[in-house]
Amino acid sequence: MSLDGELKQMEQLTAQEKWAPPEWALLERLLIDTLNRAAMEFVARYTKADRTLIWRESWPGMDGSDDPYEGFMNFPLLYALGGSEDVHQVSREIWDAITWQWTQYGQIHDEFDAYYDWMHHGEGYLYFYFFGLADPNVLKDRQRAEKFAGFYTGENPDVPNYDAEKKLIRSPITGSRGPRFQQTEEDWVTHREILDNYLPPFEDIPGVEGKGKTCHWSDDTIYREILQRINERQARGDVPLNLGATSMILHAYLYTADEKYANWVLEYVKAWDERTKRNGGITPDNIGLSGEIGEYNDGKWWGGYYGWRWPHGSFSIVEPEVIAGCNAVLLTGELSYLDLARSQIDMLWGLRKQEDGRFLVPNRHYDDGWQDYRIPHPMFPIYLWNISMQEEDVERAERGWMEEDFTSLDKRLKSYGQKTNGGHMGFNGNTAQWFRYIRGNDLEYPVNMLKMNYELIRSQLEKIRIEEFDPLLMDHYAESMSIHQWQELMPVIVEGLAQLTLGGPMHIYHGGLQHARLRYYDALNKRPGLPESVGALVESLSADSVTVSLVNLSLFEPRKVILQAGTFGEHQFKTAIIIQQDSVDVAATADMKEDTDTHSGSSAANIQINGKWFLVNLPVGTGIKLQIKMQRYVNKPTYETPWKVKEVTRITGRDVGSCESN
Repeated sequence: MSLDGELKQMEQLTAQEKWAPPEWALLERLLIDTLNRAAMEFVARYTKADRTLIWRESWPGMDGSDDPYEGFMNFPLLYALGGSEDVHQVSREIWDAITWQWTQYGQIHDEFDAYYDWMHHGEGYLYFYFFGLADPNVLKDRQRAEKFAGFYTGENPDVPNYDAEKKLIRSPITGSRGPRFQQTEEDWVTHREILDNYLPPFEDIPGVEGKGKTCHWSDDTIYREILQRINERQARGDVPLNLGATSMILHAYLYTADEKYANWVLEYVKAWDERTKRNGGITPDNIGLSGEIGEYNDGKWWGGYYGWRWPHGSFSIVEPEVIAGCNAVLLTGELSYLDLARSQIDMLWGLRKQEDGRFLVPNRHYDDGWQDYRIPHPMFPIYLWNISMQEEDVERAERGWMEEDFTSLDKRLKSYGQKTNGGHMGFNGNTAQWFRYIRGNDLEYPVNMLKMNYELIRSQLEKIRIEEFDPLLMDHYAESMSIHQWQELMPVIVEGLAQLTLGGPMHIYHGGLQHARLRYYDALNKRPGLPESVGALVESLSADSVTVSLVNLSLFEPRKVILQAGTFGEHQFKTAIIIQQDSVDVAATADMKEDTDTHSGSSAANIQINGKWFLVNLPVGTGIKLQIKMQRYVNKPTYETPWKVKEVTRITGRDVGSCESN
């Protein structure tokens, strides 16, 4: 199959070495094949013919739409990594079906969650973000991205979530119906059962120990006291959790390149940086509608919704700051946007104490000071390092590092009926372990990680096949939290594939975009992901280079793979050096013509690329290892693919609102 004109202009390299199949590559291809089938079995088990989910007839409360989206969100990401066309097609059918179904239940309005917080928005809309990686030329996705962004940029007067003058999102609970300043008993009704096991959200609830371990939301009297305090102290004004909205706005930018979206992201991040500085270096967790810190909370900077005093504690402050900081760097290349998150990580470290040989940092702030000391998790500094490549973030990640917690593979990941081991969920728990590998400390990690993922997929498939998890027999009314079943039973586990092929930690679960060093496209089939029978392994990263191995396992078909500099083309390749492997059969250089338009594995020492894409030809049974020099964050990020698609950019119609009736 020949290449199109635009691909002919692309720099090309050709692998010359004959490789015995590496175990990591065999496992990658096994996983992709297994995931393709597992995804379709999961769909057949839990959806109807119209792709709506087999579930109950009604669902109250504001919680809910994020959870079914989470159960299927890895489908388009799998396709973008090299999964099947069937998985891609069904992922779009299910997204539309869930959107319709939860509109009927009442949680979704105008295709977007009517109202909820940005931790839950962030979880659910990862599914939507991954469509940009799967196929950015789907018009309805692009128009939805613009519409959803408009709910938060202040440009939609019917959805006044954002105060452009004060630069604040006007409530912790927002969505397509605007800010929700008053929460009702019905809003939280589906959560009362599980919240019985959470810490008290306030210190002054009558009959509840303020620093106790549980708070009985199921008790009607206590429930009303909680709601009263939520509405008085937490329902109005801005919270750090809202920084998760930057991913949705950036998502619209990646489709459109419209600078208004980039400007909004940077403006909002700067607003939180200013509030942190105004508060003496600690990010306040509640900002009133006037812009004042603690406006509805007796002037206290703690005590906001999902804030320092909330059961989740510092996690819900630092995580959205990391998400937003990484998004801002993607837009600008300015690493100083990471400083807000760094400042809070450093502030907590400065409050550390040592206990039984371990360093512990505070997680929550009560009225009498810092409490709930825990081992600092390296996850967030690792996400910062993935962007900065600076040793100061390595130092942050390795503070208080505990071998037993962060070295061995984490198999205690969230699955049906289990809890997480802290700081992660959704079968995404080996960020620290990947960090050790990419820093050269665990060369066996790729094989061990892929094997562990395979075991988890097998375990998930075994669960969904038994009678206990038959959707037609499960009692969806016995437990209100059964809405979590799809995300906890899903078998599409892609963490190892994403880390090892893309060269980056898997996205932050609560709404982080998939920042990584490389992407791949199948040049012959004009689609994203690794071509069939091709494996890829990113082996090391530095501020100006990436080392990657590519191999074609097929002995029958040659392959052509395009490499992209950065998930969003934000980087620029400069040169490539072919690193020859030991004990392999290297093709003779005499067989290569000097005037060939491709570079052989044995004739070029330093190959000029100078672009964000280049093509690697992989003849049958060959492999190639490349050290690629690059400049990072020098291109505008975009969902653009190597193929230019000319099509309608917007569909519009008449303004129905202007039509007057007789």
